[in-house]
Amino acid sequence: MAQSSAIPPSNAEYDEISALVLDPGYSTTRAGFAGEDVPKSVVPSFYGIVPSEGGSKYLYGDNSLHNPLPQISVANPMAKDGTVENWDIATNLWEYAITSRLTNPRPGNPLIKLDLKEPELYDEMVAAETQEKPLEENPLLMTETGWNAGKGREKGIEIAMENWGCPAYWLARNGVCAAFAAGKASALVVDVGASSISITPVHDGLILRKGVVRCPLAGNFVSDQLRLLFSTSTPPIPLTPHYLVTSKTAVDAGSPAVATYRSFDPKTAPTSSFRRLQEERLLTEFKESVVQVWPGPGRLSGHNQAGVANEETARAYPGRPFEMPDGWNQMFGVERYRATEGIFDVKAALTGSGSPAPPQSQSILASIQASLTQVDVDIRPHLLANVVVTGGASLMQGFTERLNYELTQLYAGPRVRISAPGNMYERKYASWIGGSILASLGTFHQMWISKKEYEEHGAGIVEKRCK
Repeated sequence: MAQSSAIPPSNAEYDEISALVLDPGYSTTRAGFAGEDVPKSVVPSFYGIVPSEGGSKYLYGDNSLHNPLPQISVANPMAKDGTVENWDIATNLWEYAITSRLTNPRPGNPLIKLDLKEPELYDEMVAAETQEKPLEENPLLMTETGWNAGKGREKGIEIAMENWGCPAYWLARNGVCAAFAAGKASALVVDVGASSISITPVHDGLILRKGVVRCPLAGNFVSDQLRLLFSTSTPPIPLTPHYLVTSKTAVDAGSPAVATYRSFDPKTAPTSSFRRLQEERLLTEFKESVVQVWPGPGRLSGHNQAGVANEETARAYPGRPFEMPDGWNQMFGVERYRATEGIFDVKAALTGSGSPAPPQSQSILASIQASLTQVDVDIRPHLLANVVVTGGASLMQGFTERLNYELTQLYAGPRVRISAPGNMYERKYASWIGGSILASLGTFHQMWISKKEYEEHGAGIVEKRCK
């Protein structure tokens, strides 16, 4: 009699096998073995495309992606909402993330290299080698966004089972994983990534789907605000990525750069998409070392209790220096707060041609409100007392302090408590770490979807089992 697809397997055959955890994101893809503290493999989710004879060559990983090869262009298989747009490329990228740093390519059969006199035996050996799949020995736990659709969920298990030969598979919501990484079964997870902020209410280890909200004002929004800030400054601040500079001379702050720049033949120059990615890397350096969030009290455009404008207070703080790759440098004062203010106060967002002000509903506070209104009123106080902040973009100085201030102003009655790991890796890789904890639990072997169950029930089993 066929086993119901809703009943988990009872065998423990995966206890002693190292499970893999794969956590895809818009900016980077994280992979590693379950039970470890951090992912050993962190690769860009972007990939390079280089023209070659008979088509295009695809490049994965930091070393090849950032090399200004002739006519190189850059793309991303992920959509800005964190779901997959190009499954073929995503499959190759994820396989690269796993096999390049975690599982070595299978060694070839030494007999194949011998000069065998029996061609039929030789052909059988070659066929056996080519049929071997990269993850035949490793169960795979994969994370997904809270709004991932059914077809996308089914495609993930198809790739794991059909392309990679995984013996078992599980699909976990990244909000749940982040809550587990913080040691909480119930939490309001605020994940501030590159392309979006996700607000995920988690109750007893399950997401409350109605309350999942996506906000686009995340790390890339801050980058766009910096581009506007630099272009509208007087004089404009140059944004010259590293690959265009061959040498530089030290200059005084605010003085024009004195540098030798690299030139390319227009016919073979890297494309604009490659330059934009390199500019984004530079802006990431700037965000990590200069940009701050106004911590409060009040908003940057407001006044303190003494009636002094907060911008004047910000000007009194010591500035932060930054040097561009071509040697141009400046001390940044109150400007370093302006690029992030739009996340909390959309009226303060910098605007320009092609960059209109975001609607009020897209602010992080409006998104949190929208999320909480969709959950049961009885559990809202518990969620507010367990706000978990994760994601690389949340590491901007002052972010958690400002979020705490805004939430306590918004919800005066319930106690608001924010949990945000001080360790950079725990903050950036919380979703992966939670998956690592989950897949290494002794009781988790009962949860895996086995290869046998997949063959019996098809890809639809993931919808029934991975809630």
